[in-house]
Amino acid sequence: MTIRPRRETTIAFAIAALAAVLAAVNRSYFSSENLIDLLLANIAVLVAALGATLVIVAGEIDISIGSIFAVSSVAAGVVAAAGLPLSLAALVACATGAFLGAVNGVLVAYAGIPSIVATLAAMIGLRDALRWATQGAWIEHLPAGFQWFGLSAGSFTVMIAVVLALFVALVGWMTRRTWVGRAIYATGSNAEGARLAGIDPAAITCGVFVASGLLTAFGALLNAVRFNQIPSNGGIGLELKAIAASVVGGAAVTGGRGTILGTVLGVVLLGAIGPALTFMGVSAYWERAIHGAIILTAVSAEAFRSRRA
Repeated sequence: MTIRPRRETTIAFAIAALAAVLAAVNRSYFSSENLIDLLLANIAVLVAALGATLVIVAGEIDISIGSIFAVSSVAAGVVAAAGLPLSLAALVACATGAFLGAVNGVLVAYAGIPSIVATLAAMIGLRDALRWATQGAWIEHLPAGFQWFGLSAGSFTVMIAVVLALFVALVGWMTRRTWVGRAIYATGSNAEGARLAGIDPAAITCGVFVASGLLTAFGALLNAVRFNQIPSNGGIGLELKAIAASVVGGAAVTGGRGTILGTVLGVVLLGAIGPALTFMGVSAYWERAIHGAIILTAVSAEAFRSRRA
């Protein structure tokens, strides 16, 4: 298992530099209201990026994240709108994500379909199927206890901050300290070597897709309860944000390398740029260009490091 802290340190410096510029230009960026908005806006990206990181470390790619997000959100909304308990809605959403992830995993690990092809087909198929099933209509008439899980907005924010911190710590510990985590890195580094070491690469590959689907669905649920309606076209572009955060955070697209801490820092950096441009009086149209430059720099640095190695 290869874990390099250099990328995390670089991103941390970039975040600190951005914070210093904002402190000099417009300190209102650090108001509690804006920081809370940033946290809530990036819940889904953070949780989905954790799953994307596991898939990338295992040497695969999942571009169906946005579609799984939308289907899981709608599934939770349909159950809640039917008057069933919120706990059941949460269970259905997570089960839906895990099942769709398992389908991807079986296609990639056991049917031998390249992950980019299998998940591209899933992305398009799920999105079109959901559009047909809902006719583009949003899920409405949700029960009063659905939004914010029945809590106040402030209490929900505090709860989510604590839950996310514990969740990130748990996933980080799992990847670094358990056999499963080591098996994921080994599979991504050298699948044949992992097999000779007694690891089943197909099972690991299938497992990371299940985890990605489950995490995406969990993020979809946390995002859905922020509102009193659920759009049927949610999650558009989420896969790109999640993968970008993972790659910027140091996950190698060739597999075998990446950390949860790096992914979290990647989410923080990329998620902060858009609002930062607004507070600095710069057109928001520059956000994607800056994101692209950061991603290109990260990938180029990884390629240069690999050639030197």
